[in-house]
Amino acid sequence: MTIDLAAIDGRDEARHQQVLAALGTVWDPELGLDIVSLGLVYDIRITGDVVEVDMTLTTPGCPVSEQLPREAERAVQLAVPDADVVVDVVWEPPWTPERLTPLALEQLGFAPRAARRGR
Repeated sequence: MTIDLAAIDGRDEARHQQVLAALGTVWDPELGLDIVSLGLVYDIRITGDVVEVDMTLTTPGCPVSEQLPREAERAVQLAVPDADVVVDVVWEPPWTPERLTPLALEQLGFAPRAARRGR
């Protein structure tokens, strides 16, 4: 996820951090990791009192394809109750394991690429 924080004013930056933290509480029940660490959150846009989140799933046939977006929307709504929250599931670009954070890689038992090259 790439966010241009220079383009966000102070209030929106704080709200962005609230949204990101809220999304970090949404867990994929199959993988046991949060959707931020899994790299499923692609974008967060804040315009006035509207918070839009673009997220994806690991596959289009994901068993939690309805559950995760609803949980993400609920988490953001609880974090910023004065906002209108929209969560969109997007498929481009497709999710790949390269989107996993180093911590997620470690928790899933994978070494980061740099560490594997050094062996």
